[in-house]
Amino acid sequence: MRLNRYLASCGLGSRRSVETLIKEGRVKINGRIIDDLGTLVAPGDVVKVGSKIVQPEEIIHAVLFKPRGFLCTASDERARRTIFDLLPEDWPRVYHVGRLDMESDGLLIVTNDGDLSLSLTHPGFKIEKEYEVVIDKPFNPEHREKLLRGFQIEGGRAKMEEIELLAPNKLQIILTQGIKRQIRLMLYECGYEVESLRRVRIGTLRIEKLRAGMWRMLSPKDVADLKAGRSPRRRAAENGPETDASTPIRSIPPATGRTMRPRRASDAHAEPRQTKAGPDQSRAPRPRNESDRPQRRFRRDA
Repeated sequence: MRLNRYLASCGLGSRRSVETLIKEGRVKINGRIIDDLGTLVAPGDVVKVGSKIVQPEEIIHAVLFKPRGFLCTASDERARRTIFDLLPEDWPRVYHVGRLDMESDGLLIVTNDGDLSLSLTHPGFKIEKEYEVVIDKPFNPEHREKLLRGFQIEGGRAKMEEIELLAPNKLQIILTQGIKRQIRLMLYECGYEVESLRRVRIGTLRIEKLRAGMWRMLSPKDVADLKAGRSPRRRAAENGPETDASTPIRSIPPATGRTMRPRRASDAHAEPRQTKAGPDQSRAPRPRNESDRPQRRFRRDA
């Protein structure tokens, strides 16, 4: 393991910040001062910073259901409640990855794993985050294209990856960016005020049985999925639609050149239906009016 990564895993700061300790000659391995940033730490090596032996802390991967009214900060000068009031006191120092503002609630990842933090925050990984948002008035579909195309807000150019209308004034929104107050600022630009905002998914993690203020440890598979940038949409694109394990999979006979429609009891003595495509073939009826057409999701592929 590289020395800067080792020191970061000991809770001494980020990989970049601990490089200062190395350059200043404050780090020793087996009694020898080390000033080479590329030095590797082998199993059994004794590492000291100053006169103190340092060892890696326990790695924590957890997901928290942040309630409204809690701050994403380690301390607050006004003594307001923070997310760290909800976590065990005997944990090593952990950090929140991303943030939710005080008025928002939902999923938040806390960890001391620098690799996981990088995977979740680096723009190149494009981790999906899904939100349920209630606005102050019915959503105008004419704004969909503007939100998906994106525009400049405080903090940079922002865009939404997908929008679905759950109710006249309730939206499901998917982002892959992490601009501060992005959803609130984008909707405000279109004339809406956000009344409630909840993050219900990060990558493959869903809020499911968690309640406000609760947390759970992530499984090794959860962590691997997050580091790989997996999401339900990407997994479906790679593997095809998932099959319900409770439904037996039946083999499909090879094509015979014609398609038979199911026969009803009243058809027992009827003649086979003839179509232009050939005998015994049927076509799906077209919608008779606009209300019969299937509802489409507001979506633009990234």
